[in-house]
Amino acid sequence: MTIPLNIPLIPVRRQPFDGRSLSEVTAELTAEVRELYTADEVPWVIGYSGGKDSTAVLQLIWMALADLPAEQRTKPVHVISTDTLVENPVVAAWVTTSLETMRTAAAQQSLPIEPHRLTPQVKDTFWVNLIGRGYPAPRPKFRWCTERLKIKPSNSFIRNVVAAHGEAIMVLGIRKAESQARARAMEKHEKRRVRDRLSPNANLPNSLVYSPVEDWTNDDVWEFLMQVPNPWGYNNHDLLTMYQGASEDGECPLVVDSTTPSCGSSRFGCWTCTLVEQDKSMSAMIQNDEEKEWMLPLLTLRDKLDAPFGYIEEESDPELPAGKKVPYPRADKPARDFRRMNGKVMLFNDGAIHGPYLQGYREKWLQELLEAQTWIRANAPQHVRNIELITLDELHEIRRIWVFDKHEVEDSLPRIYKAATGEDFPGGPLDEQLVMGSDEMEILKELCEDDELHYNMVRELLSVERKYRTMTRRAGLFKALEDAVQKGYYDGHEDAVDFALRKKKWHDDVTTNLTFDDETGLDAPA
Repeated sequence: MTIPLNIPLIPVRRQPFDGRSLSEVTAELTAEVRELYTADEVPWVIGYSGGKDSTAVLQLIWMALADLPAEQRTKPVHVISTDTLVENPVVAAWVTTSLETMRTAAAQQSLPIEPHRLTPQVKDTFWVNLIGRGYPAPRPKFRWCTERLKIKPSNSFIRNVVAAHGEAIMVLGIRKAESQARARAMEKHEKRRVRDRLSPNANLPNSLVYSPVEDWTNDDVWEFLMQVPNPWGYNNHDLLTMYQGASEDGECPLVVDSTTPSCGSSRFGCWTCTLVEQDKSMSAMIQNDEEKEWMLPLLTLRDKLDAPFGYIEEESDPELPAGKKVPYPRADKPARDFRRMNGKVMLFNDGAIHGPYLQGYREKWLQELLEAQTWIRANAPQHVRNIELITLDELHEIRRIWVFDKHEVEDSLPRIYKAATGEDFPGGPLDEQLVMGSDEMEILKELCEDDELHYNMVRELLSVERKYRTMTRRAGLFKALEDAVQKGYYDGHEDAVDFALRKKKWHDDVTTNLTFDDETGLDAPA
């Protein structure tokens, strides 16, 4: 028999669980869970993101524990969910409500399940670093957010469990079918397993990883969730509806190391994420549901933050074809200081490596963020009227960084807050701690004749003097004054680059010409 070559082959869709019955697979896994749980006294930590994979894993654990006699439910099962404080608001609300429902149900069913909502420390939050310190929006080569927002809170909790009990077993909803990279990583750890299903965790000593659904496909996960009722009373059909209203990627996993895919490339992640070209999930939610149009200000602000490319038009380069645009990296350079965070000028390919956002741009980001929050509170549905895009603790920390670390003694945050919200900033005055008030700083700016570098240098010198004035020991005063002068030494960007190039050339020449052939020329003891 001859098969025509021009007929495309239709792939055969795999049946859920390779044709095995759901009840058979469930019974097998819950029995495995009970055996592992009762084998020792090592506490468990389940990573819960509120998405399909972590929900499926938690349901399996819950079902297995419910079938154990009360006297065997002896060790705690911690359910941790990390809220970055910039999560997609719809998903964040879903997870928060789920944790509270879970807490009530576990108490009613006498299960040792303890939910925990983890958040980053104030100094590590997204807005404190971007608006406060001026970190540029995250990029693949400067992905400062994942470590601070995701990894540190979860790892800190797990380390505390290990410190208290000596060991911990992490239960994760990771699956080989998620990606080839995930499959390779899981297979690598499988070779080092100390017990069935328990793999070592290279990043967290004395902790093992248990992945009960590692061989499941997406179809397997949904088959389980749609057929098996949620044991803590949540509606899995609502979870499916939330997925259907967004893109086709997977949910944001529990991130415990830098190899875990960014939340931004998954279905539900941070609404501020600039590690991907666009927030497909939020865009789809807004497009598919009129009740979610209140998120439009978030999408707009996120797109303003995401300025990775500008374009060279054909008019500026006559050699380009008509209509052709060539992307060039980091079009946000005008928004950033030509000096690094420490005030030094660093070179790359004879150009300055730009540092943090300038004061005016940081103030602009804060203004637009507070305006978005104010608009949502006034126009969004009732259940999100109290939304916090930025917390008061973050605002207080940003104010502290601006005034005392960056010497921006104008103390502009209360003024911005008032303009954006119409309300007075709920923080005490800093007048007694400032060298001058805002009116005096305006006069100083006029005296500097709009020379921003000169103004910043004088402002910092005054702030340093005020800081050391009340100290008994003034060690470090001259170094601080010298650093302030060096930051403002230049006439501008071009002068700073030219100075750095001349300094580099001088250093290279000295290094090249320095020899020790003539020992008599060395004035040093033997």
